[in-house]
Amino acid sequence: MSAEAARAAELLTQLANPARLRAFAGLAARGSEGFSIAEMSFLLDMTKPEAGEALGRLAGLGLASGSGDGYYRAKPEVLREAAQALVGTLPIAPLLTEYPQLKGFFAYGRLTSLPPTLSDRYQQVAELLARFLAVDGVLTEDEVNKRIALVADDVAAVRRMLVDTGWLERDRAGTSYGAGRVHVP
Repeated sequence: MSAEAARAAELLTQLANPARLRAFAGLAARGSEGFSIAEMSFLLDMTKPEAGEALGRLAGLGLASGSGDGYYRAKPEVLREAAQALVGTLPIAPLLTEYPQLKGFFAYGRLTSLPPTLSDRYQQVAELLARFLAVDGVLTEDEVNKRIALVADDVAAVRRMLVDTGWLERDRAGTSYGAGRVHVP
């Protein structure tokens, strides 16, 4: 596991605690005003020591800052930065750096929409996904589906796009696939 993934996992593990998650959400909603331990205790309907423990944990993680005035303020940018770092470790990330014009079709390493079928972007998304699949030899439909599912929810639409654009060829029975006439560079 990369350092980025470990950091993101630690943040999410700590936020899985309901009191900490509620405290972080309260701080984030309050913005730059922040909350004191007493105010957080009242807001979360918990004792001051429990509220102090939640806020202290958040501060220790870097998700909140405590100041000399006794107020804690959320630092949501830390969570955003951890999420962005984690996105960079996803399998499609290296290829997306080569196709910056296609980033709008992806969110958090997942294909979220397809461009219009007759557009240049449609061809480019197909090329990017064909490179990601790296088909070498013959694959069953299930094997192709599993590879596509790593980056897309609509597996059938992506498979169809790859066949229509010539990046994949399907046998007559529709049960196996190989690299298409268009070769991956």
